[in-house]
Amino acid sequence: MSNDLVIVGWREWLSLPALGLPSIKAKVDTGARTSCLHAFSVEPFENKGSQWVRFGIHPHQENTDTEIYCEAEVTDQRKVTDSGGHKEQRYVITTHFVLGTLRKPIEITLTNRDTMRFRMLLGRTAMEDSIIVNPSASYLLGKPN
Repeated sequence: MSNDLVIVGWREWLSLPALGLPSIKAKVDTGARTSCLHAFSVEPFENKGSQWVRFGIHPHQENTDTEIYCEAEVTDQRKVTDSGGHKEQRYVITTHFVLGTLRKPIEITLTNRDTMRFRMLLGRTAMEDSIIVNPSASYLLGKPN
């Protein structure tokens, strides 16, 4: 285990710069294997022989007025079981996330989370070897600039 572990709260601000998301609240979820991002109007398309997706994001909790549209290359499609036991086929994209001074690659599944409190879940695979969670704390690293 590294001495350079970042301590985070159960919810944190993070950014996904390659997707044009300067800040989004994420629930740090050690019960979820893969990270998940809210997405609507998900449309697959081909770009130079590769499969991509175009999708919209409502980056703010309880607000569907603000919309950001993104494009990303599809790295996989997986059947994911949510916390309620429902199975869903989801697109998987790979990008980088920034959390405080930490910058790491991350696999993210796309699904509609309009009814959920957080637009993003940071799953345990993204935390491996770099993050320790303090479940009694929130927003320890502040909001990205």
